[in-house]
Formats: sequence, structure tokens, C-alpha cells
Amino acid sequence: MHLVAHWRRVLRRAWSVRLMIVAAIFTGAEIALPLLDGVFPLDRGVFAGLSFLATAGAFVARFVAQPSIQGDDD
Repeated sequence: MHLVAHWRRVLRRAWSVRLMIVAAIFTGAEIALPLLDGVFPLDRGVFAGLSFLATAGAFVARFVAQPSIQGDDD
């Protein structure tokens, strides 16, 4: 396994990475929601749906050219 040439830049600037972080937050919220039962008036599955949308967005963003990641200077 080899890392991409500018992996630090990708980690900081790629939308796919950002959206995966958002998906992880929504997944954590879905897990924590039963602990906060009655505090937030949300239906079960809302955060799971949002997590799915963020993951789907990350999948698409992975294939979109992102000029801010290109280049040699770090």
C-alpha cells in the first residue's frame, strides 16, 4: 500500500475527507440519540439518513477534481 503523493494536503483539503468526518459525526449522533431520549424531537433514523447522504457525497467528491489539492508546495 502506498500513500498518494500529497497525502497531507489531501487530508486537509479534500471534500471527500471532510464529508466522511461529517458522516462519522452523524453516525455518533445516531448512537447517542437513545441516551438523549426526549431531549431532541427527532425521529429515529434521521442521523442515519444524514450519514448516508454525507457518505454518498464523499463518494462523489472522491472523483471530482479539486484544484486546491493539486501542486507541489505543501
